[in-house]
Amino acid sequence: MAPTDVRKGMPPVKLSREEFERRYRNRFKDPAFKPLQRELDTIIAAAWDGYSNSRKAPITRKAGPGFSDPDYDIAVDWLEAREAILAAQRRHDDTGKTPRILLINGASRSEHTCPAEMSKTWRLVKLAEPIFHDQGFAVDILDLSRLASEFGKKIHPCKTCVSTAMPLCHWPCSCYPNYSLDQTDDWMNEIYPLWVAAHGVMIVTPVNWYHAPAGLKAMMDRLVCADGGNPDPSSTHGKKAEEAKALELNGWP
Repeated sequence: MAPTDVRKGMPPVKLSREEFERRYRNRFKDPAFKPLQRELDTIIAAAWDGYSNSRKAPITRKAGPGFSDPDYDIAVDWLEAREAILAAQRRHDDTGKTPRILLINGASRSEHTCPAEMSKTWRLVKLAEPIFHDQGFAVDILDLSRLASEFGKKIHPCKTCVSTAMPLCHWPCSCYPNYSLDQTDDWMNEIYPLWVAAHGVMIVTPVNWYHAPAGLKAMMDRLVCADGGNPDPSSTHGKKAEEAKALELNGWP
């Protein structure tokens, strides 16, 4: 087998201590934080330590039985997401359970923030809901407008790991959370089980400037790992491109 080639050469993105602190302090511009500068200094020092040492997943445990490398230190966040997906799959497959429909509101408009009025899309979702109930379905509603109106709701962008090699795209996605880069509060770990449990999905969406709304498109991108993603991050020891390419070249199933 030919040796793998991992291509690199993009400009560096590592921040200096001063620039990191400037950006971190920007989130505390509210005058209410002024009396808390000593506490903020301590928090920023701890955040810098995580950033400078690239602690993406600070809380891990050994992968254990069932993984290719049982001694690999795997993120507890990822294991919890995996368990939620497996539970959703069991619900989906249980013929004694009521079949589920996932109704998705793809609009970002909301009365709870700009523009201070509900969207027509949401009204259509609520019109569809009782129709499915009357047909004997259980209905889950995924309201993507919460991305623009609710604290701590984010869908981080897909990094297209699959473009390097399919085994590098983990199921569920292991790119997030990344605590060292402040890429937390990723909603996808709650969204994946909704899709897995569903027997049918209905997406109601506006067309924003000739395209899907940003939140809906972000979710669609992040669902790629559900289609053939690698369920064993220990097989690539996290995001080691060389190992993922070698696995794929060796005959990825």
